[in-house]
Order: sequence, then structure tokens, then C-alpha cells
Amino acid sequence: MDIETSDAIFNHCPVGCHGSLEDTSIKLPEGNLKRCSECGQLLSACSKAWFDESMQEFNVPQGTLPSGKNKKRYHQRMGSILNNARKTIAKNRETPRLLDVGCSSGALLLVAKECGFEPFGAEPAKQAAATAQKLGFDVFSGFLHDAHYPDNHFDVVTLFEVIEHLLIPDEIVREIRRILKPGGLLLIGTGNADSWTVKMQRGSWEYFDIRSHGGHISFFNPRSILLLAKKCDFDLYAISTKRVNPVERKNASKVTYEMAKIVRELLAIPARWTNKGHDMLAVLKKPEQ
Repeated sequence: MDIETSDAIFNHCPVGCHGSLEDTSIKLPEGNLKRCSECGQLLSACSKAWFDESMQEFNVPQGTLPSGKNKKRYHQRMGSILNNARKTIAKNRETPRLLDVGCSSGALLLVAKECGFEPFGAEPAKQAAATAQKLGFDVFSGFLHDAHYPDNHFDVVTLFEVIEHLLIPDEIVREIRRILKPGGLLLIGTGNADSWTVKMQRGSWEYFDIRSHGGHISFFNPRSILLLAKKCDFDLYAISTKRVNPVERKNASKVTYEMAKIVRELLAIPARWTNKGHDMLAVLKKPEQ
């Protein structure tokens, strides 16, 4: 990817803070990451053109459908998350409706159906959306605001690996609040920019690499998620993190990587206790009244 990086995509914090953006020492090919002085949000210095081109990787029929061992792990992990969400919402919702925003080719919708939800999706990448539709799912091909779902319509809305792509995240979060029923849940899955993984890897963390993960430009942490929830009139019901990765395998020798695996295991439990894992799940709840 060879695109000019002038005219950085961010000149203020997208969370809505009034803090200034400060250069960090975390170096990336498009320029050093910036940090909001108020909430700690980390932001890419890439240009809008670079961002737009990187997002094209998702507009393929396969989308984000996992395969092989990844498929089994994905179903186990997402099944656990969605089953917990079902237990949290009101018990009288016998077949709760779930909307996956950024559903791609329908991987999460398959899990949601298995967990007893009535699944729906919204996906702007037309080829990926078509794949989900061919699987029999009710998927709107376009952006969430254009779907015009009714007020108070869904029990659960999911945003997995989506919010780090958004230039103005509060717009989509407010729309989700409108279409959620009172007491409904918004599940947000994203990376944690305040993790021990970031402290150790810095600019080498693959999650920051827009070449490997198209569209990754805005990196949240527990504090910035809380501020976004408050701004959009959600209650932060729960937040958790897990996993620590001292070094990417491609950047380490075999010996170094084997040693890093030991460190990873030793830090796994304390990372959960202190919210310093790099894999973050936030559960936001729309107030009952």
C-alpha cells in the first residue's frame, strides 16, 4: 500500500473528549500513534485515502468466515458470550432478537442462531452481505443508519471488531441505543490499547497494523469505552479483558517465542484481574426507563 499519509484522519478525539492529541513514541509506517490526553484513546496518523483503501479487503464473498480450527474456537468463544447475554436480558424474551452490526458474511449470525436468538445483520460490504443472505439470514446490505430499524426493536446488538474502524463512534452507538429495547445489551469487542501487550510490543503489535487489519485506526481502552457509554446514555454493565502477547511470532526467534509463551501464561490471570489483557469485551446496557 503506497498512499500519501498527509492530512491525518484525526485532529480531535473521536470519543468526544476535550483533551488534546499528543504524539506518542509508538511508531507505525503511517506515523506515530497519537493519544488523547483525557481518555488515553490511541489514534492512527494515516490519511483518509489510506483508510478507505484498507477497508476494501472486507468486500469479498468470504468476508470474515472462519475456517478449520479457527472456526471451532470462534464458535466456542462467541457461543459463551452470547449465552451469557441471553441470561442477562429479561427472562420473558423467549426468542430474543439479535442484530450484528458489521456482520460480514454471517459468522456471528450462525452462532447466534445456535444460541436461540432470532439473528439479523447489517453489513456495508456488499459481497460479504450477499454471502450472509445466501445462508438465509435477514441482512441489510448497507450502513446501519440506512436500515431504519424501528425503535426498541432488538434485545441484543453486537459490535465485534467494528468500533476500531469508526471515525465518529458515538453516531452508531446512539443509533444502536435507539433500536435497542429498554434493558437491552450492546456487546462491543475490540482491542485494549491500555494492555500489557501494547506496553511490551508497542508499534509491533499486529492489531495496530493497518496492512494486516484493514481500517484499524482508533484504539479504545476501558476508560474511553466508559466515557463513550456515558456520552451515549448507556450504563456500562461489565467490562473484561484477557490475553497477553509479549511478542508476535513473526518477529521472534523460536527460542524467544517459546520463552514468550511462558510469560504469556504467567500473566494471563493477573491481566484478567487488572483489565490489562489486549482482548476487550464491553457490555453496555440501555436503561430500563
